[in-house]
Amino acid sequence: MNIIIIGCGKIGLALAKDLNNEGHKVTLIDKNESVLQKAATSLDVLGVGGNGAMIGVLNEAGLDSCDILIAVTGSDEVNMLCCLLAKRVRDIQTIARIRNPEYEDEIHYLQEQIGISMVINPERMVAHEIIRLLRFPSATEIESFGKGMVDMIHLRLPGNSPLCNTALKDMSRTIPAPVLISMIERNNEVIIPSGSTKLLENDEISFIARPSDAVRFCKICKLEYAPAKNAFVIGGGRIASYLGRYNKNSKTKCQFKVIENNPERANTLAENFDDFTVICGDGASKQLLIEEGVEHSDAFISITGFDEQNVMMGLMAHNLSDARIIAKVNRVDPEDVENVIPFASIVSPKSVTADSVVRYVRALESSKDSDFESLYKLAGGRAEAMEFTVNNDPDIVNIPFSRLSLKPNVLVAAIIRGSRIISPGGSDCMMEGDSVVVISTQKGMNDLHDMMQ
Repeated sequence: MNIIIIGCGKIGLALAKDLNNEGHKVTLIDKNESVLQKAATSLDVLGVGGNGAMIGVLNEAGLDSCDILIAVTGSDEVNMLCCLLAKRVRDIQTIARIRNPEYEDEIHYLQEQIGISMVINPERMVAHEIIRLLRFPSATEIESFGKGMVDMIHLRLPGNSPLCNTALKDMSRTIPAPVLISMIERNNEVIIPSGSTKLLENDEISFIARPSDAVRFCKICKLEYAPAKNAFVIGGGRIASYLGRYNKNSKTKCQFKVIENNPERANTLAENFDDFTVICGDGASKQLLIEEGVEHSDAFISITGFDEQNVMMGLMAHNLSDARIIAKVNRVDPEDVENVIPFASIVSPKSVTADSVVRYVRALESSKDSDFESLYKLAGGRAEAMEFTVNNDPDIVNIPFSRLSLKPNVLVAAIIRGSRIISPGGSDCMMEGDSVVVISTQKGMNDLHDMMQ
């Protein structure tokens, strides 16, 4: 596909890199010629200097052959204008970054009136990810499939777990909860396991289960499973505002103690969110954290605008408490930070945004044989988890897996059929209307045919 990206900031560059790696033709537009030239050279994409809200610049970038236009400048209003102009000239897919919480209640109206195909909001997506992590303290990441019917949960296996040194084929004898281990990270290697694979201490495992079964599994495995009841939040920006919005609607509400050094912003948060105790101060102050009782907190969430500060505060909180550590980074590679603080969950606005856009583009490319529903990058992008809806394809439906020849390192992890969750064996088959979860180190799958030999 031909894709135009307007804006060469962190989000724009992350999108250009991922979409270029997916095999799409990417053209970047930005007013800053030096930034544009550096990006175009390093990413091997086309670059056009100028204002992306001008038809002349859009035409120069190839609007006449464009399939998707993505506007991710620093201004929500400019992004909406770019999409509006492009849509008036050509019937294409448009994606706009709209971050201001003031637009939250009018997003659907704006999409309808302007013709925006997809709205991306990095801060809102990060807040949603944080809320999910607070629900399951042992997890480093959580992804959902089948409209929330099943979760894929990533966690580190402790040495006291009964799963250590257990082959997966024998796991049911030790762990009665119906779960499927779908991926293992060990010594920087990604393993799509078989029945003979043994689990070892400190393995990073990914498993798929219903939310209720996941709780049972963690309880048996001696993993923390109770939702966080209170949390420290360092930084009162947009992410904090979205945390407050999501927490209002959460079944397991968490009490937040927010530390923000800007008095005006601190007052706004205190007025808008009853679940927030807001303190105007320096979240990097060890003395302040101790005085406010950080040692008694269930979670510590560092989401200031500075990556280094978030990492350092996470390290300090880890030394002061047993709190679950969540840190936001946006300029550096999340996987590099995970090597520095392996006990923390790292959330990255640019990563979650890029993943959501790649998921949307793959869905547009999916064939008539299966509908591409969702995509999650795993293990720093070295593996992928995908969800497909099965259509009436005679090459796939009603054929036992024992007769289907799958590519190496491809695992059909779950079949969601109505209210049933099936961990498929050789005699199981896919049926029309099923949702199918596939885990693979083979990248770029757009439909179920791509998993076949």
